[in-house]
Amino acid sequence: MSLGTSRNARVRCAIYTRKSSEEGLEQEFNSLQAQREACEAFITSQRHEGWVCLRTGYDDGGFSGATMGRPALQRLLADITAGRVDIVVVYKIDRLTRSLADFAKIVEILDARSASFVSVTQQFNTTTSMGRLTLNVLLSFEQFEREVIGERIRDKIAASKKKGMWMGGVPPLGYRVQDRKLVIVDNEAELVRSIFRRYAELSSVRLLKAELDAQGRNSKSWTSAAGRVIGGKPFSRGALYLMLRNRTYRGEIVHTGQFHLGEHPPIIDHPLWDAVQMRLAGNTAERNSGTRTHQPSLLAGMLFDRDGNQMTPSYAVKQGTRYRYYVSRPLITKISAKAPARCAFPPRRSSIS
Repeated sequence: MSLGTSRNARVRCAIYTRKSSEEGLEQEFNSLQAQREACEAFITSQRHEGWVCLRTGYDDGGFSGATMGRPALQRLLADITAGRVDIVVVYKIDRLTRSLADFAKIVEILDARSASFVSVTQQFNTTTSMGRLTLNVLLSFEQFEREVIGERIRDKIAASKKKGMWMGGVPPLGYRVQDRKLVIVDNEAELVRSIFRRYAELSSVRLLKAELDAQGRNSKSWTSAAGRVIGGKPFSRGALYLMLRNRTYRGEIVHTGQFHLGEHPPIIDHPLWDAVQMRLAGNTAERNSGTRTHQPSLLAGMLFDRDGNQMTPSYAVKQGTRYRYYVSRPLITKISAKAPARCAFPPRRSSIS
């Protein structure tokens, strides 16, 4: 469809606006409204060509132009496909998309319904071959600029992490962010130390989780930008494994597999860290070699303490030797004040070297 339509034809114009961030959208007159006013003024200037502004708003606030997953854009494309829109009017081409591949998809949808696309500040029309060429060149530069900016951001993050700087995200349990640096939260840090110490003693994430559940200990909670509370739930075994391997607690920053001394103070000292890593490595090697299947707990389910509580198989590792024993389950979970100091029957010892 050409912009030079007959004066009697009614050309239905849909205005699309977009802003990458949500910052400033709460203002009485924001960027989306400014874009819309400029587009409405342009449509009014083309009234002699039969242009009419549709009342339906297609506004995407807080969405990147690098993706098609925008609710207002999807509604607009659906209305184009349904034949309810003749021309899409935007303030600048990059409001519609910053991706050449996505632009090609949008043009294909426009062509299928003989619709067109106009940029108020750049005066482009997609219905001509020259217009498409000009738009493709412009979009190539837009995409190039976006990729260069992305590379600069990645390089800056890498350089900052090499200096040990915290580069954002949710801080792990035991820390909070202050002045863009990690600061220790004392009560959380003590829980982290307790988790590391107990794993070093138990050598079992399953038993460690049972203890934490019995004590009512929960993971770190935080509130998202949307106001949704995340976390604050019982620790999962996977989360405990990640915590026990998190080098942030050792005072380091990790980037692409490399470790750098961080600006933040450590929570776990080196001897405890090394002891935990040795036990994790030993358990992993045991699982991979199938050792556990060859060393079953023969008395499991057959032993009980003096209060009638079932004994649970466990073990400890000292100087490369694994000492196996049975311990009262209430003692592990700390749910019974009557649990004996320790009931242990070491059936065997085995080397893990």
